[in-house]
Amino acid sequence: MMKKRWLSMIMAAVMVGGMTAGLVGCTGAGSSSGTAGAAAGGAADAGGTAADGTGGGAGEGGAEGKVLRVGMECAYAPFNWTQETAEVKNGDTAVPIYGQNVYAYGYDVMMAKKLAEQLGWDLEIHKVEWDTIGLAMDSGEYDCIIAGMGKTPEREASYAFTEPYYYRDNCLTVKKGSGYEDITSLADLAGENVVVTTQTGTGWVSLEEQIPDLVAGANYATTAECFMAVSNGVADVALIDRPTAESAVMTNTDLVVVTFEEGKGFVDDNGMTNVCIATRLDDTELRDLIQEAMDALGWDDRALMNEMMEEAISVQPAAN
Repeated sequence: MMKKRWLSMIMAAVMVGGMTAGLVGCTGAGSSSGTAGAAAGGAADAGGTAADGTGGGAGEGGAEGKVLRVGMECAYAPFNWTQETAEVKNGDTAVPIYGQNVYAYGYDVMMAKKLAEQLGWDLEIHKVEWDTIGLAMDSGEYDCIIAGMGKTPEREASYAFTEPYYYRDNCLTVKKGSGYEDITSLADLAGENVVVTTQTGTGWVSLEEQIPDLVAGANYATTAECFMAVSNGVADVALIDRPTAESAVMTNTDLVVVTFEEGKGFVDDNGMTNVCIATRLDDTELRDLIQEAMDALGWDDRALMNEMMEEAISVQPAAN
């Protein structure tokens, strides 16, 4: 009996030791996994995306500091476009588009570069479809929109805006030989029943009604499609801003930009002439930082704005 008791005690001791070793092994594995997970999370955060995907101000750039994460179409020349290489004819460098092997440039990118440099932050450009540009910002994919966005009353209810970083005129683009090239007033279109197109989800849609006796045509997701509709005879006129129209006629030589006489064009269109930078409605801290950077750059000078827009138009690739 004594011998059996001793054997039982020895076996119990061995089992306890094995369990202890097993517990230590589990704890060690968990710590190792946790460390690796933290390292992976740090690497992800270094790209400027919040770990929980919610954004919140500016992205963190790790040791390099904060990141100005900007959303834009990259398909709205001359404000922004996509190109294959980083080289620009003016000697500047285009910015890599986040998660892609192509680059972004144009007036908006030039503005974003100036702001990031003034803030001392890195810059990250995100390419997004126009009809989801606000939703993507609200979800935290990026923290501000620099995309030729007009500050309309409707948008002010959803976003926080800076002062304008560009002022644009709205205009009509028509096809050569259409008979509309020489009009100088919206009133000249009375009785013409012109088919009108513009970009969906923009303030231009509400301006269409100022065109007398119009026929509402299909609207499109991009301005390029609007100009193509006019070029192909699907629409008679495209209602878009002048810089974009002037950019389009550089590569679509069958198009003409209509020039209105003073006071005979669109009225009450301030929402689409004041081009501003947007942040999430509750992110006024970032909005104010961007505004301070604009102020430091003296970016209320229309001459500076027009000079940079002329440069953007002059260097855009032919494909845009």
